Amino acid sequence: MVLALLSTATTSSSLSVFLSSHALTNGSCLKNKFPAKAAALWRRREWGRQRGGGLGLLVTPSASSDGGDSEGAEDKDKPEFNPFGFVTDNPSSRSAIQLPESPAEDGNVGQMLYRIEDKGKEYGSYIKSGKFRWFVRETGSSNSRRGTIIFIHGAPTQSYSYRVVMSQMADAGFHCFAPDWIGFGFSDKPQPGYGFNYTEKEFHEEFDKLLAVLNVDSPFILVTQGFLVGSYGLTWALNNSSRVAKLVVLNSPVTPASPLPGLFQQLRIPLYGEFTCQNAVMAERFIEAGSAYVLKLEKADVYRLPYLSSGGPGFALLEAARKANFKDISTRIANGFTSERWEKPILVAWGLSDKYLPQSVAEEFLKGNPNAVKLKLIEGAGHMPQEDWPEKVVDALKVFL
Repeated sequence: MVLALLSTATTSSSLSVFLSSHALTNGSCLKNKFPAKAAALWRRREWGRQRGGGLGLLVTPSASSDGGDSEGAEDKDKPEFNPFGFVTDNPSSRSAIQLPESPAEDGNVGQMLYRIEDKGKEYGSYIKSGKFRWFVRETGSSNSRRGTIIFIHGAPTQSYSYRVVMSQMADAGFHCFAPDWIGFGFSDKPQPGYGFNYTEKEFHEEFDKLLAVLNVDSPFILVTQGFLVGSYGLTWALNNSSRVAKLVVLNSPVTPASPLPGLFQQLRIPLYGEFTCQNAVMAERFIEAGSAYVLKLEKADVYRLPYLSSGGPGFALLEAARKANFKDISTRIANGFTSERWEKPILVAWGLSDKYLPQSVAEEFLKGNPNAVKLKLIEGAGHMPQEDWPEKVVDALKVFL
């Protein structure tokens, strides 16, 4: 029964939201349905919360007082397994996902989508490039006197994280673009095998097509952040160094020693990855787990929306994560930007409160090319400094540029 429930949850993010909510509003449902011996077995397994986004398992004290058999009685003070605990320890997730006492009267997932479907599209529009539609944010104009900046986001997030930085950099005289990668945010999410297979090469090719449509011809300033597709922004730069005037790296895996967050490890596990990728609160949980802050509800709504509206973004992320060789990518990045191979100026603006990537990653990258790399440490910011403290990122950019 449990396996069937979990399997069904992988087919629809909306269904997973409902099941999660049902588990929360009926806290004893799992315990009442499971045989006592099975519950005791789960408790002895001592499952704990899995950090780093994706599915988390919340350990809660057993509330059993029905006597049960002797085995259950012995373990009544031990933690109890809750497969839906990933929505219980996040304020923004709780407020969005827990159902009210009378859900039929107060709304459902469809109404939740209607409430938030127009959020988070500041400065954005849809642009057709090749076979796909990209969602691209733009500030400033082509006549901006100080050049063009392209902002690249990482997985599992979207270009929304750059909205404040883009606005302020446009005020400073720059023309700014920030696309949602194919498969992410509000851009198209093609099914693997139908024109796009989520490989590094294909991401690079589609990015080239987008730049042509945007008429970005002159060398531009490239800003990248984050894992997976964020790293593909850096490998694209290595393959197209003549098109990059200056490079800015916000917290990204730029050395072979860069740790891999639990989310991407989970996605690579057969079956478990299929369930994890359909967690509708995955993106906001990933952001919060890498930062010292909790997202406000209006921001969490935007990061949640793509994963809540369909299963496409989750399966796109799953496919991209399984196609990527994270160790090889970070090694190529570290080697490619050394003094012998890269001469363009690089700013590494690093959030010191990053829970995924320690400061030592940035310092090791600096040692590889001390003449080109400038390191700016941003106190108070976590894995996504552009979201945590955009004003400090803007200050660092203005000085560097």
